[in-house]
Amino acid sequence: MSLITSEIINNLGIITLNAERSLNALSQPMVDQIQVLLDQWRSNDTIHCVFLQGSGEKAFCAGGDIREMRQGIEEQAAIDPTQIPQKCKTFFIAEYTLDYTIHTYSKPIVVWGDGIVMGGGLGLLAGASHRIVTERSLLAMPEISIGLYPDVGASFFLNQMPSAYGLFLGMTGARINGADAHYLGLADYVLPSFVKQQLIEKLTQLDPKLDINKQLKESLTAFELKDKTTSQAEANRLAIESFEQVSDVLTFQETIEKLAKNNAWIDAGYQIFKSGSPSSAAVIFRQLQLNKGKSLAFAFQTELNLSCQCAMHPDFPEGVRALLIDKDKNPQWTPALLEEISQEWIDGYFYPLWTADQHPFKDWDKI
Repeated sequence: MSLITSEIINNLGIITLNAERSLNALSQPMVDQIQVLLDQWRSNDTIHCVFLQGSGEKAFCAGGDIREMRQGIEEQAAIDPTQIPQKCKTFFIAEYTLDYTIHTYSKPIVVWGDGIVMGGGLGLLAGASHRIVTERSLLAMPEISIGLYPDVGASFFLNQMPSAYGLFLGMTGARINGADAHYLGLADYVLPSFVKQQLIEKLTQLDPKLDINKQLKESLTAFELKDKTTSQAEANRLAIESFEQVSDVLTFQETIEKLAKNNAWIDAGYQIFKSGSPSSAAVIFRQLQLNKGKSLAFAFQTELNLSCQCAMHPDFPEGVRALLIDKDKNPQWTPALLEEISQEWIDGYFYPLWTADQHPFKDWDKI
């Protein structure tokens, strides 16, 4: 069974993530196959629009295949733990290249973000020109729970959010719904989940002689959900504004702990934050500060370095072990507490692994 299926109907190219049992989690072959299709379709004059979806009704894409990456970390550790695990480096380069391709694609890309959209799935959604969520959408960047940090361009798109929402969502991995995603600028349209086939049929009938983007807007607007779910993110804006002046990770911890006592929505994020990797918390805070006002290309350049560093630090493989391998949900973080983390320890995560002229993404703007 192919992990990616594709078809061309009239002027519409349709790509389907076809790994329903794993909630369409992205593996290296899946990333490679999507990249090949987008590269081919970019120069195919008969294709005027791309539609990207996940198979099944549970998820668009629940993230990357982190089990495979952990295996790569173990294999490299047995040989030389001071070197970047090759499987991780290869995957991150391919995944970020795909995400950047979607962000900068010359043709409209419509992403159907129904069901679970997390981690790498959010990376695919965020860069599309037409981002759709539904009443069933559940979105998050939950990397703090596995000793990683929000990557796939998140250090760019989280910083595009109003107030301190990006900081809150990045630090907590808090789950949001379709209405929240629309309010925060992560989605362009909220559609009922049952209209997908009608929408695809409509998109296959777009007239290539007319303005494609104008026709897309008219088609998607016509299907929009009339009674949108209330956005809890919007309802809690006052609480989120409390994080705007937070200048360091320990102050963030103090602020969220106080707010969580009287706010169920904030508390849901706090519970994830306090059980997550302390090193990840410090890394996430610095990465978001570092990328404020910077370009998308800069975000991916710094993320590649940081992700490879995470693969050489203890919390990422330990987090994957606890959540997905042994499933004991009892990770032994190193260090165990935020107060125990030194400046030198976090500096190590940001130590450059490439010079500017050797970086795999050196041609994506200037580093």
